[in-house]
Amino acid sequence: MSSEIADKITSEKLSLSGLAGRYAVALFELAEEQKKLDSVAEELAALAALLKESKELQLLTTSPVISRANQASAMAALVKAAGFSKTVENFIGVVVANRRLDQLANIINEFNRIVSHHRGEVNASVVTAHKLDKKQLDALSAKLKSMVGSDVNVETKVDETLLGGMVVRIGSRMIDSSLKTKLANLEATMKEVG
Repeated sequence: MSSEIADKITSEKLSLSGLAGRYAVALFELAEEQKKLDSVAEELAALAALLKESKELQLLTTSPVISRANQASAMAALVKAAGFSKTVENFIGVVVANRRLDQLANIINEFNRIVSHHRGEVNASVVTAHKLDKKQLDALSAKLKSMVGSDVNVETKVDETLLGGMVVRIGSRMIDSSLKTKLANLEATMKEVG
C-alpha cells in the first residue's frame, strides 16, 4: 500500500487484514479514480449476496481442486449474467488469475469497511437473542448514532444462547448487556461470597 489513499487509511487507524486488505485498497483506489465507487460497492454487495446464498458458488471460490481455467470461465459467466461493470469484471479476473478467489468474501468485507470509513460511517455488530424488528432496529441505530456522533451501519446476528439482551461491538468497544453474561457475572460473584 504505497498510495496516498492507503496512507490516509492507515493514518486514520483503519486496520485492514493482510492480503484481502491490499486487494480491497487497490479496488477502492481504482473505483474512486474512475468515480464509480457507489456502483462498484453495489455490485460487490450483489456478489456478496450471491456468495452467501449459493453453495455452488462458495465451493467454486474455495475449492483448491477446481482449476484456474474452470474458475475463470465460471466467474466470467457469473459476471456477464449479473451485468457487472468492466471494473468489477477486471478485478475478479485479477483475483482469479492470482488464485485468490478463496479470499473474495474477505476482500469484499474489507472493501466495504474502507468505503464506510471513507463516507464517515461507523460499523456496528449487534448480536441479539431474538431477531429485531424494523422499529427496534431503527431505535437501536438512532441510539448508536447519538453515542458515536455519526451514521452507524448495523449488522445484526441472532444467538439464542444469549437468552435476552444484546452484545454490541463498535470498533474496539464492546457493550455486553446479554442475560447470559449477567447470569455468569452473578454466578462468579456468588462463588466469591460463598
